[in-house]
Amino acid sequence: MLRQICCSGFQPFRQRLLPWLQSTALSRSHRVQPSAIRHVRSWSNIPFITVPLSRTHGKSFAHRSELKHAKRIVVKLGSAVVTRGDECGLALGRLASIVEQVSVLQNQGREMMLVTSGAVAFGKQRLRHEILLSQSVRQALHSGQNQLKEMAIPVLEARACAAAGQSGLMALYEAMFTQYSICAAQILVTNLDFHDEQKRRNLNGTLHELLRMNIVPIVNTNDAVVPPAEPNSDLQGVISVKDNDSLAARLAVEMKTDLLIVLSDVEGLFDSPPGSDDAKLIDIFYPGDQQSVTFGTKSRVGMGGMEAKVKAALWALQGGTSVVIANGTHPKVSGHVITDIVEGKKVGTFFSEVKPAGPTVEQQGEMARSGGRMLATLEPEQRAEIIHHLADLLTDQREEILLANKKDLEEAEGRLAAPLLKRLSLSTSKLNSLAIGLRQIAASSQDSVGRVLRRTRIAKNLELEQVTVPIGVLLVIFESRPDCLPQVAALAIASGNGLLLKGGKEATHSNRILHLLAQEALSIHGVKEAIQLVNTREEVEDLCRLDKMIDLIIPRGSSQLVRDIQKAAKGIPVMGHSEGICHMYVDSEASVDKVTRLVRDSKCEYPAACNALETLLIHRDLLRTPLFDQIIDMLRVEQVKIHAGPKFASYLTFSPSEVKSLRTEYGDLELCIEVVDSVQEAIDHIHKYGSSHTDVIVTENEKTAEFFLQHVDSACVFWNASTRFSDGYRFGLGAEVGISTSRIHARGPVGLEGLLTTKWLLRGQDHVVSDFSEHGSLKYLHENLPVPQRNTN
Repeated sequence: MLRQICCSGFQPFRQRLLPWLQSTALSRSHRVQPSAIRHVRSWSNIPFITVPLSRTHGKSFAHRSELKHAKRIVVKLGSAVVTRGDECGLALGRLASIVEQVSVLQNQGREMMLVTSGAVAFGKQRLRHEILLSQSVRQALHSGQNQLKEMAIPVLEARACAAAGQSGLMALYEAMFTQYSICAAQILVTNLDFHDEQKRRNLNGTLHELLRMNIVPIVNTNDAVVPPAEPNSDLQGVISVKDNDSLAARLAVEMKTDLLIVLSDVEGLFDSPPGSDDAKLIDIFYPGDQQSVTFGTKSRVGMGGMEAKVKAALWALQGGTSVVIANGTHPKVSGHVITDIVEGKKVGTFFSEVKPAGPTVEQQGEMARSGGRMLATLEPEQRAEIIHHLADLLTDQREEILLANKKDLEEAEGRLAAPLLKRLSLSTSKLNSLAIGLRQIAASSQDSVGRVLRRTRIAKNLELEQVTVPIGVLLVIFESRPDCLPQVAALAIASGNGLLLKGGKEATHSNRILHLLAQEALSIHGVKEAIQLVNTREEVEDLCRLDKMIDLIIPRGSSQLVRDIQKAAKGIPVMGHSEGICHMYVDSEASVDKVTRLVRDSKCEYPAACNALETLLIHRDLLRTPLFDQIIDMLRVEQVKIHAGPKFASYLTFSPSEVKSLRTEYGDLELCIEVVDSVQEAIDHIHKYGSSHTDVIVTENEKTAEFFLQHVDSACVFWNASTRFSDGYRFGLGAEVGISTSRIHARGPVGLEGLLTTKWLLRGQDHVVSDFSEHGSLKYLHENLPVPQRNTN
């Protein structure tokens, strides 16, 4: 049958399908062996995972994150997904990708069903070719010339196209699924099959038997004989099968399906027709929200439009099936759209019956944007007043704050490692230090936003200024440390930025009360909404995709967190450091009294910090000297595990374990020691293995120190000082939003200045560029003008 379809006359399609035929040349009795399945999974770009799939059907999932537990899934492929852009023939590459994703999910132990369009398009392709071939033969017989381009193709009736295309469509699916050792079965239905009770039971029994046998049912309306839809037949709780959208919904409910994925040619449901001005994608749609949506025209192909999809989706939702409508045609996402949805990622529009208590993260982003703009228009004294009030609240409400923090610590006990528990813990002294830092920020904010950096007289009565302005909306993601919240809030207030905060679940109670205090302080000048705490079940990866709402992402946490966010960010700059591999070079002229104090403080005071010492470089002349012995004895007393670098290990008969990598951030009481022959070798080592965070030289030779300071290319370079000074508060910035090792914009501890950008203001009097042309009446002056003095009080 498959051979006949391919040889029926349409040569291009035959050539594209031939590889599938060759790969399935074995008879059906020669099924792919289990080893072949493992091979398919290994080269697939979709990971093979195992998740708990047992679930009692009856109620739809409330949140996207729960979709990973879906056991039985229906995937509906719209005509625009399956059909080529010319509406004649199938999008083979897109279809192959969809089959791959469905196969991977099936091999995970899920029960997959497909509702597919495409028979009409496939049939139209075949029939058009047959007509062209027939006409060309007749014309050749009469005129001896082939004028295919001038031939008129008659309008083809859809039912005839469906009859001609259905078998070919199914053969194609069968060939594709065979590549994954999966069997597929075709089921054609009409509306009558659901209204006739006996047929309905037969259909239900057939589908259950196929699923039990690990076969993927491929369901389609029998377009060759389907009667017109009965008007208003779905107003009594039973949806009528008018198109594949309603068929998919009916099938999903009949089969007690956990999830229905409807793939179309748009990203999901918009509040107005896609492509129109101000059209916004609806992330989560709730029953009763139809009044807020304006539907446009239907797709270029197919029976139903978005209104039909929403109606079918709501009907399925009412029947206990979760629904996602998403784009199955976009080349950048169609290759993983189905698996992304099942993994709970923010793709398309998710239909839910459970409305969240608070605003969505999209709404919070809009509030932060508008609140931040209002904040930026306040007088500097007003912004400083807000920060002072927040500092007062931290001390006045310390008992409530510490009580909330105690709840977090009790819930985290036994779940978090000791260093993370220490970060999570708040105390009276910490709150007092926070209040002091906030007041420093308030003092430095007096002349931040709107500060003139440059003035230029372009021409007479045409003056240009460059002034500082907020970046916009910041997203700060932080782990464990609730003290980060008021620090970042104060910096955002001082710089006039809107702020979205995403804290770790381990600090939920602490973050909630600290955020309430921040909003209370903002309320004194009516800008409460400028700072938002994301409490919804949003995944960090999904937040990193909100490029239309967020201008800068600042991660505060482990190096793994920073790397994950840098990878996940889609079009949004990320300011931070992926690692804190800090070095200290002990020169041959180092002071004995200074070295052990500096090493102890850098490594042992807080080993989990990103500015803690990780690699100690020692000049070769110091080996087997009292200074070296003193360093080793101190590290032993502090219970620091030592790893030997290759050169250091070569000097020792009995050495510590040789380090696996010189690019290691331990984050604990562990330290790598390596030997170098000179300050230049120390610099070369730092440039090769460091992370451009913080590096230190310990020496009494000023010339050597200055050479080190000038030649080490890191964000922070110190002489005879602990690496732990790399901190916004210790630098006098009041606080920091993080430490940046990037080379664009801010670098090192990022305080208030790092949260500002600039804009240009030009003031003229009817000036036009043509007046400055070669024969114009005006000439450019480009004179530098004095800049107003900055307020340092």
